[in-house]
Amino acid sequence: MTGVREPAKALLIDLDGVVRHFDGAIDAAIEDRHFLEPGAIFQAAMEPDRYRTLVTGGWTRAEWLADVGAALGLTESDVDELARYRGYLDREVLEFVREVRAAGIPVALCSNAPRDLADDLVQLGIAEDFDAVVNSSDLGYAKPQPEYFQAACVAVRTVQRYCLFVDDSQRNVEGARRVGIAAFRWSGHSDLPYLKAALGL
Repeated sequence: MTGVREPAKALLIDLDGVVRHFDGAIDAAIEDRHFLEPGAIFQAAMEPDRYRTLVTGGWTRAEWLADVGAALGLTESDVDELARYRGYLDREVLEFVREVRAAGIPVALCSNAPRDLADDLVQLGIAEDFDAVVNSSDLGYAKPQPEYFQAACVAVRTVQRYCLFVDDSQRNVEGARRVGIAAFRWSGHSDLPYLKAALGL
């Protein structure tokens, strides 16, 4: 990480891959039933045009999965199974977020997500765990676009040089650094002591 010479005054943290994770067993079971290649569902879901539509407000999560299902020839019950699963939380990361907020440091959840992201946060029980939610679908800009990061800093009322951004995507980390935000690529729980130090905890 570069750019933090004194403790950061706000935390910008990614959702998927950091706070929330997905078990691939559900995808794998559906792929097996339909004789699809392993990873076919993820590949279809992340197809560039489809993903861009999702994260800029064009679809809800259910609409996105329905389109993925249609592309792969999945049944309605398969798509429903995918839609019901909301992933699981990393409790240690969530405790870190709560510790940061308890110290008076604002935290924004930063996600490239469908327009109904709020529903996921409610179902996961974390809707009240962040001072702001910066959803690409609300902005029309997605990480790593500079406009996204500028909006995230506004959301926590903190200038770029005093924000710390954490994401599991190197592309997004580099995008944040380009606009003057100290950014760190998440690799696991062993990163937490470093991040706490960067926030003066």
